[in-house]
Amino acid sequence: MDVTEIVRTFAGVMYEQISGNTLYLMFYAGVTVLNLIACCYLLFRRANAIAPDVTSPMRLRRWTAGFLGACTLSHLWYVPLIYLTSTEDIMMLYFVGTLLDFLTIFPLAIAVLFTMLQDRRRPLWPIALMMAPIVVGMMVCIATRSDAILPALYAYYLLLIIGIIIYMVRATRQYGRWLRDNYADLEHKEVWQSLLVLATILLGFGLYASEFQGLFYKYAAQVNAILLTCFLVWRVETLSDLSIYQEQDLPADLDNPDKEEDNVSPNDLTDNIEPLLQKYCVDTRLYLQHELTLPQLAKAIGSNRFYISKYFSSKGMNYNTYINDLRVNYFVSLYREAVASHRSFTIQELANESGYRSYSTFNLAFKQRMGQTVNAWSKLQK
Repeated sequence: MDVTEIVRTFAGVMYEQISGNTLYLMFYAGVTVLNLIACCYLLFRRANAIAPDVTSPMRLRRWTAGFLGACTLSHLWYVPLIYLTSTEDIMMLYFVGTLLDFLTIFPLAIAVLFTMLQDRRRPLWPIALMMAPIVVGMMVCIATRSDAILPALYAYYLLLIIGIIIYMVRATRQYGRWLRDNYADLEHKEVWQSLLVLATILLGFGLYASEFQGLFYKYAAQVNAILLTCFLVWRVETLSDLSIYQEQDLPADLDNPDKEEDNVSPNDLTDNIEPLLQKYCVDTRLYLQHELTLPQLAKAIGSNRFYISKYFSSKGMNYNTYINDLRVNYFVSLYREAVASHRSFTIQELANESGYRSYSTFNLAFKQRMGQTVNAWSKLQK
């Protein structure tokens, strides 16, 4: 069966099944309303309802609202399928809808993925270049009322998706390294799990698109749309705006006014980082400060992030490892002191005193440092 027959079969089956199923139309309308509500919520509400203690990136919030708004419109411009009876008209509407999707939904989806990565602001103009061949191709299909170039467009689309996946995998790995080089606390900052979930949801859409027969797949697509909407709202509200932490200053009692006397020339700085860290981070227990960042540490010891990063790299570690090792060691000393003095305590309380706001983050850092979970370790101490 050639591409023309496939498209016409899909359009005809889609028309017959959608127009003859009132329940599906109600479900379809409900998903449309959900997308609109989610769009308005992200666009007009500034405070987070899901995670009130997290300040989400405003740029990501706006791009995601735009994507959900485009999803709402996408549902609307396929509605005329209910009223059309000509197979050719249905096919043309399908072409127009696909063109509009590639002008709105797909570019906005890529923009959302790019904006989740906060290590740098990635330019968005390449998205327009990537979409241009498909947009032009679909306009040709509409103008000529022919689907002769659809196989070429489909091949380009597959290559585009593969390219984006490869890029996002590499960018996410780079982003993860950047996080560990600059932040001690990674909770509400990592995104690789989100990209994995999004890939799974998009795979569901791909499976739907490959199956033209059966109303089941159309229900499945709408369920996927609900999952995608809910997940995106959750992801936006639980991802921290990292620019806030980069701009924060140290509290007055943790910033050392006499650190200037220890400043050395850049050429000798890497050889003097260790005593500076000992004096202004370890001895003062600066590492216990929540959300301590590398620029803040650099300011505290009178250095800059480049030389500290170079020092950590020479020691075969990163900033995240350095701070968490100090915190775990501090927890161990607190634990042993509490046991020796027969003081009542909980592991969660000691973890918080050791600089951790999240017990799960502490447990992971403890396991990486000690080679076992904190519960297993504590049993050996008795």
